[in-house]
Amino acid sequence: MIRVVVVDDQQLVRTGFRVILSQTPDITVVGEAADGHEALEVVRATRPDVVLMDIRMPGLDGIEATRRLREECRRSNPDSAPRILILTTFDLDEYVFAGLQAGASGFLFKDTRAVDLLNAVRVVAAGQAVAAPTVTRRLIEHFVTAAPPPVRDASSLDALTAREREVLTLIALGRSNGEIAGQLHLSEGTVKGHVNRILTKLDLRDRVQAVILGYRTGLVTADPADPG
Repeated sequence: MIRVVVVDDQQLVRTGFRVILSQTPDITVVGEAADGHEALEVVRATRPDVVLMDIRMPGLDGIEATRRLREECRRSNPDSAPRILILTTFDLDEYVFAGLQAGASGFLFKDTRAVDLLNAVRVVAAGQAVAAPTVTRRLIEHFVTAAPPPVRDASSLDALTAREREVLTLIALGRSNGEIAGQLHLSEGTVKGHVNRILTKLDLRDRVQAVILGYRTGLVTADPADPG
């Protein structure tokens, strides 16, 4: 059973998500919160697997709440950290990138279809990121081009083999495992193994963080002319 907490300052939105999530036997809503401070308390009390986190809320917003949740879990028990899905109203919301940097596993639009919401919850609960690689890439490129994020020391990549750096580069460029396998003439199973080792060596949670790291270390740069 996947345990979910819904965080949004609008009661109607929370109710809508609860109704949708409660209609499937493998997902249950274990709590709701109307702002970031309440979200921290509810998550501590209920230990959910997934948190649907609104960005714009009074008091403590969703970005800071996400950052604090990730930090708390990092200090106590990283394995207990819930996966966080950022909820946004607008495509390429200026706050989404900050949410991903804070530790979210992906983002959803509030008007997403019920089937896509349910799928997203299941995907992040399984440890993956929500957003097709090309969508993630466009999102990152948008913000890197508009306002480059702080640069991370590229020496963090020294732990990778030459092949793993190749794979990380292609992840950051929005390639799927199948596309990476074709380009490097490897099996998808081999690529998956490389991806898992990259995430472990660099202490990354998922592909979204890998994309961000690729840009922040300068391993790849945004090129809007390249559609990927």
